[in-house]
Amino acid sequence: MSGREPHWWYSARPHWQTTLLSPFATIAGAVAAARLAKPPSYRSRLPVICVGNFTVGGSGKTPLALLIARLVAEAGREPWFLTRGYGGKVAGPLHVEPSVHGSNDVGDEPLLLTRRAPTVVSRDRVAGAKTIEAAASPRAAIIMDDGLQNPYLAKDLVVAVISGDRGFGNGRVIPAGPLRAPLSKQIGLADLIVVTGQDGSKTSDLVQRLRPMTDSPIISATTRAAKSAEAFRGRRVIAFAGIANPQRFFSMLESLGSVIVERRVFADHHAFHDREARDLIDAARRTSADLVTTEKDLARLSGRTGACAELRDRSAALAIETTFEDSDLAILKDKIGAVLGR
Repeated sequence: MSGREPHWWYSARPHWQTTLLSPFATIAGAVAAARLAKPPSYRSRLPVICVGNFTVGGSGKTPLALLIARLVAEAGREPWFLTRGYGGKVAGPLHVEPSVHGSNDVGDEPLLLTRRAPTVVSRDRVAGAKTIEAAASPRAAIIMDDGLQNPYLAKDLVVAVISGDRGFGNGRVIPAGPLRAPLSKQIGLADLIVVTGQDGSKTSDLVQRLRPMTDSPIISATTRAAKSAEAFRGRRVIAFAGIANPQRFFSMLESLGSVIVERRVFADHHAFHDREARDLIDAARRTSADLVTTEKDLARLSGRTGACAELRDRSAALAIETTFEDSDLAILKDKIGAVLGR
């Protein structure tokens, strides 16, 4: 979802906007539920692992997809990513080439994914899967980054990611809340649920709330700054982000001991303009601070010229990763192994 999500989606207090939009949410929920009930129209000859979420934005889905690609490779298989390419103008199917395609073409997430494994962008997921089948070896496995609500391509394993810090917000369907469809219609689609977060107590509370709702395993993961992020310790920074949950980015920097001189928040999937880039550069010079952003935002500046290119070259990205306790990682590996062994 592009744009800034309403703050009242994640507020504990009821808001008049929720009441006003509830009739629209009821209609949207019914339409989404009917779509989810459709049988798939195509089953790939390759294993399909879908990493999705029940809400829009900010769950830690992409870092988990990258981890799953590594586990697939460690199992002796060839991971291929299939993604919609949100924010890009290309409908696909298109094999992403970072030296050729920029974020304006394919969006920001595919540029991150293709660093780990070959990536195909396709709004039509079935056409994307067929493109991968034609290009990949018989040892390949398809990892869908998002697409849990897409009914057309059959999935062999659905991993649903939930932010332990944000949960389901007010529990309402878009536009009254962050859910993509009624939770009762979505949760049965998941073969495995991963609750991610930095706050262990919030994550544990959400796991306990979910257990009566599903028979699928529920495991916990930590989304944290990668080891390379130690370089930001003690540095004065201007932190800017155009993601769904920028507070997680700011909190990670603070946990590293960075001194955040200024915070700049942009809409999710924001396309930066030269004026904004120049303003950030000037602010960094004026305050003698370093520019730090997210990996997605830095990817979104790729292929740009002018002040945006200068902002890209002057900015560093805070790399993040998803980690599991050994017991939970074993559950994830078992699920992946069962799919790859079919």
